[in-house]
Amino acid sequence: MVLLAAAVCNKAGKAIISRQFVEMNRSRIEGLLAAFPKLMNTGKQHTFVETESVRYVYQPLEKLYMLLITTKASNILEDLETLRLFARVIPEYCRNLEESDIVDQSFPLIFAFDEIIALGYRENVNLAQIRTLTEMDSLEEKIYIEKKQTQEKEARDKMREKAKELQKLRRDAAKGGRMPGYGGSGGGFGNNTYSRNENVIIDTTSTEPVKSSYVPPSKTTGKALKLGSKKKDVDIFVGQLESEGEKVTKSGSQPTSVLSKISVPTSDQESVHVVVEEKITMVAGRDGGLQNLEVHGILKLKINDDKNAKVKLVVANNDTKGVQIQTHPNIDKKVFAATGHVGLKTPDKPFPLNTEIGVLKWRFQSNDESLIPLYVNPWPNESGTGCDVNIEYELRQPELELNDVLITIPLPSGVGAPVVGDYDGEYHYDNRKNFLQWTLPVIDQTNPSGSMEFSIAGQAEDFYPVTVSFLSRKSYCDIEVTEVLDVDSEHPVKYSSDVIFFPEKYEIV
Repeated sequence: MVLLAAAVCNKAGKAIISRQFVEMNRSRIEGLLAAFPKLMNTGKQHTFVETESVRYVYQPLEKLYMLLITTKASNILEDLETLRLFARVIPEYCRNLEESDIVDQSFPLIFAFDEIIALGYRENVNLAQIRTLTEMDSLEEKIYIEKKQTQEKEARDKMREKAKELQKLRRDAAKGGRMPGYGGSGGGFGNNTYSRNENVIIDTTSTEPVKSSYVPPSKTTGKALKLGSKKKDVDIFVGQLESEGEKVTKSGSQPTSVLSKISVPTSDQESVHVVVEEKITMVAGRDGGLQNLEVHGILKLKINDDKNAKVKLVVANNDTKGVQIQTHPNIDKKVFAATGHVGLKTPDKPFPLNTEIGVLKWRFQSNDESLIPLYVNPWPNESGTGCDVNIEYELRQPELELNDVLITIPLPSGVGAPVVGDYDGEYHYDNRKNFLQWTLPVIDQTNPSGSMEFSIAGQAEDFYPVTVSFLSRKSYCDIEVTEVLDVDSEHPVKYSSDVIFFPEKYEIV
């Protein structure tokens, strides 16, 4: 085929952008585009129209048209295939198919058009390759940026060291009863004044401290030198990174960090504070089927005021799944089984003060696929040029509300960024770790399902395991504290509460 031009135009034939692949003047292309709407047969469903000299192959894009102008001798099947590729490129750069978006992204679109067609002939490329070629990734630029960041970090370190020296200088001068820059007992400013302290001499004409030859004797205690512990060194290093704006997550601290994200601050807690915490472990197969689903829950109690240390909790167990519940050895098991009240075996004995203790725990395990809270279904389809991946989610437990949902899909390395098509929520591509992060702020009854599709070079095996994380303020097992009562008076006690449900491991393998 010989492609003369590719253009995006409106329904009146006005060119929004146009790329000519053969030598053609402006008046010629504008005339061809202006004639296009007059040649269309609105009553027939065609994707091309011919004149005596050229063929128009087009596809509607809402209020616009993606239009290819070819010679009449070109292969119509190849024309249509090329048109589909052009039509898929447009949404990659323009979320809203409006004239203003096309104009804003005109240069990236022209570059992408040039990767599809060269000298009027179709190149053997797909969407993923087009994105890689148009990114213009430069190794020299990466090295320059890394070098610049290293220099900035070294400059910050030197600045901190200099600030510490100046601070020590001022502190030593203050101990000696004189400030830098002031003269001796005669007062006034001098051209070359000195302030003498035990072992430091300050010269106001120089920015560096001059050490005296006197060295005070060191005090010995008879004990060997004790080096700093590894934990302390790590904490100091983490503190330095955080002071520079780096986000550091300590290993093994996920439950604490997850809980602190939505928990009630200590300052806002009532005299009695209860926490319902549940962790889910779920492993599902890529072809369907549940390999493992296990939920562990615990009810924690914290007394912040000794006046309300003698209390009992009224627990509502609305579970219909078959949860196994176990009480703490110091909790009266018979009373809990009969009334649902969680209290100590010895009512006169108070709960510990300012200590979070577990009073009740439960466990649930099942192989029933319908009990999965959030079902995620990846569907990779291999093609000759790569892989088209469709991934969808479905909320199987409509009573839940999942917040900060993050679905992480691994990608093959060394093939560039994925070309993302239609999607719900937001996405982020991490080129260092080679994965695609699909984020959804909230999944509930209003949006119980959604999908994403993308294309990239690779095989179906490259996109597993898919991992999922989320937060929920609703108990999966539907166990809640409805009331806190004083043991002696049976009067209600004001309390605060936290409910958190999150995955400890959630994978599609």
